Amino acid sequence: MKKLDRYVLKSHLGPFFFSFFTILFVLILQFFATFAERFIGRGIDFASILELIVLQSAWMVGLAAPMAVLIAVVMAFGALTSSSEMTVIRASGISLYRLMMPVIVVSLLLSLLVERFNNVVLPAANYYGKSLMVDIARAKPAFGLTENAFSSLVDGYSILVRNSDAKSKVISGVVIYDQNSREYSSMVTAEKGTIDFSPDYQYLVMTLVNGEIHQIQQPEHLKYRIMSFKKHRFVFESSGFGFERSSANRMRSGDSELSARELLTIGREFQQRIALSEQHIRQPLELMASRIRESGTEERKSLSSSSLSQEQKRASLVAGYLDRQLGQLDRELKNIESNRTMYNSYMAAYHKKYALSFACFVFVLVGAPLGLRSRRGGFGIGASMSLLFFVLYWMLMITGEKVAARGLLDPLISMWAADVVMAGIGIWLIVRESGSVSATSR
Repeated sequence: MKKLDRYVLKSHLGPFFFSFFTILFVLILQFFATFAERFIGRGIDFASILELIVLQSAWMVGLAAPMAVLIAVVMAFGALTSSSEMTVIRASGISLYRLMMPVIVVSLLLSLLVERFNNVVLPAANYYGKSLMVDIARAKPAFGLTENAFSSLVDGYSILVRNSDAKSKVISGVVIYDQNSREYSSMVTAEKGTIDFSPDYQYLVMTLVNGEIHQIQQPEHLKYRIMSFKKHRFVFESSGFGFERSSANRMRSGDSELSARELLTIGREFQQRIALSEQHIRQPLELMASRIRESGTEERKSLSSSSLSQEQKRASLVAGYLDRQLGQLDRELKNIESNRTMYNSYMAAYHKKYALSFACFVFVLVGAPLGLRSRRGGFGIGASMSLLFFVLYWMLMITGEKVAARGLLDPLISMWAADVVMAGIGIWLIVRESGSVSATSR
């Protein structure tokens, strides 16, 4: 490696590590500030809180690395420009493309490292982080409820508690909205109560004292009734909380706990289900067409001898057969729609792991010309310009996820669109910057 290559890479190291740890610290601080009320004063030991923060910070690493690359490249090339070193380098006949080459090589290696992190470390960290949350919630069921705010941790219910004590498992000022029934909309209020799990952890039991149940008919609102109680017990399935029977040996669930290989395997499974449903649709259609042809042939042969009653009986049989086939077709179409939605979701997560890793390389293409244009190597300038482009990149990534989930675009295209757009912007800026320098030198 030439001295210039080593010098360029060395100028990136300081800004990269400073930016990386600064971004990581800000994200961790934001996470802790959001969940501090749920941790502090709940009887959770410091070691468990620290372990949870470390596990939750894993996803932040995969996000901070590409952003740190962008900031470091902008700052490094901006510093070279502001100190007139870039002028000397270009006067020596070294092009911008050659100057960027060592940074590009290292960014590709970093992309590979981030990809391994996203596929090996991150799924395991998310798995153990969720397991730790399960263990905390089992020991302290009120942990899942936020004071003075509605919680939707139980499917179909919105629960509000004014005060909760994790040690005694006592809650007060309880309001529950039941959204499960289509006939009645229900609201339950109670002065206080207790919350705990059943011995097998399959059910969450909430015992309320001194309360009322209000029900109003839906959707006409013609009937209303109110019932008072001194003691009432609600039993919820613990699966509504996302809890499993055993946090230590539970199966991995959700795309955040799976590697790319596992996501691809699941995606292929959904593809097979879609193909099987399509086959189930084609078979009755082909059979129906052959039956119609046979029926037409028989009708022509027996047209002179057939009676009206026989024709009605045959029509009734045909109508019943068509109803059954149409019902089966409707079920298969719903299966296809459901499986395709799941396929798009898992494949979007699969491509996101690689697209986000490849962003380390893409941001080098964007950051180098931005650094030359900034004319200053300060952290504020580099961070602000990098933040602007990273927000644009993240908006494109989130939009790609939404588009893929709705089936409007193939997950491969929607998830890589952000990298393609940013790479296009970077290449355009590089060509323009090189062209302007060439024109100036002439």
